[in-house]
Amino acid sequence: MIETCSKRCMLLGTILLAVLTVVVLILESQLADTLSGSQRTRNKTFPTENNSTCWTQQPYTVISECHPCSDFEIRSKSIGVCIHTSFKEILKCENGETVTRSCDRVAYLEERAYWKFTIWSFIVGSISSVAVMLRMRVLNYRAKRRARQILSNGAIS
Repeated sequence: MIETCSKRCMLLGTILLAVLTVVVLILESQLADTLSGSQRTRNKTFPTENNSTCWTQQPYTVISECHPCSDFEIRSKSIGVCIHTSFKEILKCENGETVTRSCDRVAYLEERAYWKFTIWSFIVGSISSVAVMLRMRVLNYRAKRRARQILSNGAIS
């Protein structure tokens, strides 16, 4: 069945599958954030600096989103929360206390890693498909040349 499809049909099908994959990934990430975003932070407890837990008992605002600790902070252990996950976020509780809390992941780093992987996969796939097409041309040319040579010599009876 796939042998009967033209190159144009195969290209169109591949493009449609790629678009569908991107749409599904976008929808999945949106739904994952909305459905489990608040539950994730409630269930996990992270170490905090100075053993302050004001953020569990009262409203707080996030001053600095989750970001990686510097190499100096990790090596010197100057900020204790950097030892656990190597990521930190800074919160300000309603009573004015500022707390540094360890956090799980940095969203923009994960997104960047995903896009790097996707782009490299696309590049490798494109180079591979070009190599296959060029190899097919060479083999077809050799087969045609051999057929011409055989026909010109009159070897077929």
